[in-house]
Amino acid sequence: MCIIVTIIMLILSIQNLIAHHWLNGGVQLLIALVFLFLLISNIRQVQARRAGSCTDGCKLTDWAKKFFRKRDS
Repeated sequence: MCIIVTIIMLILSIQNLIAHHWLNGGVQLLIALVFLFLLISNIRQVQARRAGSCTDGCKLTDWAKKFFRKRDS
C-alpha cells in the first residue's frame, strides 16, 4: 500500500511540476518523500527483526521513532 501511494504521489508531483503548478507539485513531492521514508523504515525494521539484531540502518528509524511515540492515556 505504501509503495503504491509513493508511486502515485511521485507521478502526480512530476506532472504538476511540469505544468508549472509549483505549490501543488512541491507538496505532493514532499508527501511522496515522507511515504518513501516510511517504507524504507518499515523494510529495515522487518529485516532487523528477522536477523535478530539491528544493523546501521536502525539509527535512522530510532531517530524518527522519537517523534511518533504512542502516548499512554
